[in-house]
Amino acid sequence: MRRALADRLGGGRRARAVVLLACVLALNTADVGVVGAIVQELRHALHIGNTQVGVLTAAPAAVGALATLPVGQLTDRVPRVPLLAGSVVLWSLAMIVGGLAGSYEWLLASRVALGAVTATAGPTVASLIGDLFPPQERAATWGRILAGELVGVGFGLIAGGNIAAALSWRVAFWFVAGLGLVLAVLLWRMLPEPERGAQGPVTGRGEEPARRQVDKAEVEPDPRIILDTDPESMTLPQAVRHVLRIRTNVIIIVASTIGYFFFAGLRTFAIVFVQERYSLSRPELSGFIPVIGVAALAGVLLGGRLADRLVQQGVVTARVIVPGAAFAASALLFVPALLTTRALVALPLFTLAAAALAAANPPLDAVRLDVVHFRLWGRAEAVRTVVRMAGEAAAPVLFGWLSEQFAAQDETATGLDRAFLFALLPLLINGLLLTRARHGYPRDVASALESERRYGGERSV
Repeated sequence: MRRALADRLGGGRRARAVVLLACVLALNTADVGVVGAIVQELRHALHIGNTQVGVLTAAPAAVGALATLPVGQLTDRVPRVPLLAGSVVLWSLAMIVGGLAGSYEWLLASRVALGAVTATAGPTVASLIGDLFPPQERAATWGRILAGELVGVGFGLIAGGNIAAALSWRVAFWFVAGLGLVLAVLLWRMLPEPERGAQGPVTGRGEEPARRQVDKAEVEPDPRIILDTDPESMTLPQAVRHVLRIRTNVIIIVASTIGYFFFAGLRTFAIVFVQERYSLSRPELSGFIPVIGVAALAGVLLGGRLADRLVQQGVVTARVIVPGAAFAASALLFVPALLTTRALVALPLFTLAAAALAAANPPLDAVRLDVVHFRLWGRAEAVRTVVRMAGEAAAPVLFGWLSEQFAAQDETATGLDRAFLFALLPLLINGLLLTRARHGYPRDVASALESERRYGGERSV
C-alpha cells in the first residue's frame, strides 16, 4: 500500500518531498488550530475577549507579512532547505515560550516572534515545488502539499482541544513544538536541495501544458512585462515592481487574500461558534471536525487535479476558471449553513462549502508559477504572502470585533454567525475577479515564456 501511494506521488523521492513540504504547511496551521480549539480556556485563564483572541492569531500573520519580502529575496539566492529547516526550529522555540506565558502580554510577545519565522514557509515552499516537481503536474502537486494546511488545522483543533481539556492549554503548545523539532531534523536529512530552474521549459523535461498551448497558439506576449534585466541581479524593489505589473498575478494575489481572509476567521472561531450555536459537547465536536476536514482535504486534492486535467484537454484558462467557480459555490453553500440552527442540516452544507473553498487554492498557486520567471518565484510568492498574511492578520480581529458588536445588539446571539455572513460577499467577488483573469492569463504566460528564453541562465543551487 505504501509503495502504491509513493507511485501515485511520482516515486519514493518525490513522495518524501510532498509529505515533508505538506508537513511544513501543516505545522503553520496547526498552531492556529490549537488557538482556535482553546479559545474558551484562554478567555478564562487570561481574562480576555474575542477581539484579544483574534489578536493572538493576527499578530503572527502581521509580523510575518513584514518579514516575508526579505525572506523572499533570500529564497531566490541561498539554499532553501537549510533556510526552511532553521525557521522550523525557531518556530518551535517560540511555541515553547508561548506555553510558558503567565500573562496575555507574554503570550502575545511569543506570537509576534512566531510570525517572524513563519514568513519563511511561503516563499521557500513555492520555490521548491517549482524545482522539485514536473510543471505538467503543478496544480495537482500544489493540491497534495496544500492538503497539509487542512490536516494541520484539523489536527490542531482536535489534538489541541483534547490536550487542553485533559491537561492544559500550555501542554497543547508544547506538544506541537515538539513535533516541529522532529520535522526540522527530517527536513535537513531527507529533503534534497534541487537545482534552480530544474523543471523549467528550457530544460526540455516536459514543458507545462498551458505554456505549450500558449506557445503553439503563438499568443503575443505583453512587451511591458517581458524582462529586460537578468532576474538574478534584480534588486528587491525591482522584482516587486515587475511581479506587480503582471495583471494575472495581481488578480490571483487579491483572490487568494480574500479566500485566506475568510479561512482565517473560520479556523479561529469555528469551534466556539459550533459549540455555542449547536450546544455540542467536546466528544461530539471531535466527531464533527474530521467530517469537515476530510471534505476540505478532498476538495484541495480534486481542485488541483481537475484544473490540470482540463488544461491537458485544451482548456488553457482552467487554472483560473476552476478556483473562480469554487469560491462562488463555497459562498452560496455557507449562507444556508450559517442561517440554520439545526446541526444535522448545517453539517452537510458546511462539508460541501469547505470542500469548495479548499478546491480554489491549488490552481491559484499554480497560476503564479505559470506567469512568473522561475528565478523570481521566491520573491513573487513573498509579495503574495505579504498581502495574504495582512488579510489573515486582519480577519481574526475583525471577526472578533464584529461578533462583539453584533452580540451587543442582540443578547440572544453570539454575533459570530452574522460576522461570517458579512464576510461571504468577498468570496462571491472572487468569482468575478477570476472570470476576468481568464482573458489576460494566456498573454501573461506568453510573456513569462519570452522572459525565460531571454534569461534562462545557468542552473545553480
